[in-house]
Amino acid sequence: MNSKETGDVILLAHGDGGLLTHQLIEKYFLPQFKNRFLETLTDSATFPSKSGKMAITTDSFVVDPIFFPGGDIGKLAVCGTVNDLAVSGAKPLYLTASFIIEEGFPLSDLKKIVISMAKTCREINLPIIAGDTKVVGKGQADKIYITTTGVGYILDEARLGYNRIKPGDSVIVNGTIGNHGLSILVERESFRFDTAIISDCAPLNGIIQKLLKRFEGIKFMRDLTRGGLATNAKEIAVAAGFDIWLDETDIPIKKEVKGITEMLGLDPLYLANEGTFLTVVSNKDAEGVIQLLKKHPLGKDSAIIGRVSKGKGDGDVFLKTQLGGSRRLSMLTGAPLPRIC
Repeated sequence: MNSKETGDVILLAHGDGGLLTHQLIEKYFLPQFKNRFLETLTDSATFPSKSGKMAITTDSFVVDPIFFPGGDIGKLAVCGTVNDLAVSGAKPLYLTASFIIEEGFPLSDLKKIVISMAKTCREINLPIIAGDTKVVGKGQADKIYITTTGVGYILDEARLGYNRIKPGDSVIVNGTIGNHGLSILVERESFRFDTAIISDCAPLNGIIQKLLKRFEGIKFMRDLTRGGLATNAKEIAVAAGFDIWLDETDIPIKKEVKGITEMLGLDPLYLANEGTFLTVVSNKDAEGVIQLLKKHPLGKDSAIIGRVSKGKGDGDVFLKTQLGGSRRLSMLTGAPLPRIC
């Protein structure tokens, strides 16, 4: 008896809206995501909202492999969308989730992914209130893709914008860089090293909300996903119209990440992160921000890594090297590590 006959994989009929679709929802999705908004199973969810400025973001996740050290595509889908809201100064309220699943995908793997998503959502008290599932033929997708949309409201304390960035401001990261992108590459290529590389995948809304409520001098935030620290710093510099100077000796990079990237010819400054954000802070609040971050598990490796300077108005990013020289950092060109999120 083959796997399709035993009913342990996704069939095209799981996506036709009939009995198998309902069984899939009732057995795999509702038990994990169940809440008063979702359980009505109507065409749209209705929910209360706070008056004021709202935020919404949507993102699709196609990571390969779908399971990796420190996370999986489900956890990544929740954290990625939550973090996009958080660095915009928003408190996440609700998520929606859409699944595109390839025919033949193991139901046991789907269950692991859904459980992981639900666990992450419970940890940050964030319900998934609507969703959709589509099944495509074998070879028309690669295992599973997830799209999540997040809705939240902008915190009263949040005043974030490129226009607030000024020369003299400090540039801070909350943790080490390069972990996620390298963990995906190592797992994908089945490299074997003495030390495991663990993704930094984590929801950042809790620590970010604490920072925004405490410090008026927080001017801008960005999660350092695709393109890594260097590309995101360049985007900020161009938008603000000022230069950013980073100090290589102050940028936190784990020794094993530095060693493996050197071996593989990769630059950790361009590797994606999924639990690391950059914030531009007034110089007077910088040390206070670091002190608060270091009290939180997601900020224990935080550091002031650079400064904003006036420059010529083009928005350049320079790296002061360990040898005392400097080099200009540009945006990432090409895609040396595709499908990392």
